Amino acid sequence: MFTTITIGVTTGSAPVALDITVECAAFLNEHAPGRDGLLNVFVPHATAGVAVMETGARSDDDLLAALDDLLPTDDRWRHRHGSPGHGRDHVVPAFISPHATLPVVAGRIALGTWQSVVLIDTNADNPQRTVRLSFLG
Repeated sequence: MFTTITIGVTTGSAPVALDITVECAAFLNEHAPGRDGLLNVFVPHATAGVAVMETGARSDDDLLAALDDLLPTDDRWRHRHGSPGHGRDHVVPAFISPHATLPVVAGRIALGTWQSVVLIDTNADNPQRTVRLSFLG
């Protein structure tokens, strides 16, 4: 059994680590209740990624700060359209993959206690994102 949908999310005008675990769980509840398989979460954007990480203890803020340290928003980037430093946004998916594949057991994502599915978006020029959720049973 294979099911896929897209959902729209608003990320805003500043870099964000947006927890989308609830949306993933709702997709599984509707399309794969009680089933075992794999959930793939994919962002079809050149400037966003998907991470599995802790949120709520400021780890998400630490990740965004680390990206700023590693990939500053200054004029060093050859890719030069959009807001200043936007070239770095196009490098982010090389560090934070645009997809994650997660085990599903009995219709639930088999995450660890503190893990969440997080959309990482550093691109202030595009506040509307699409996320593709796919279940393979």
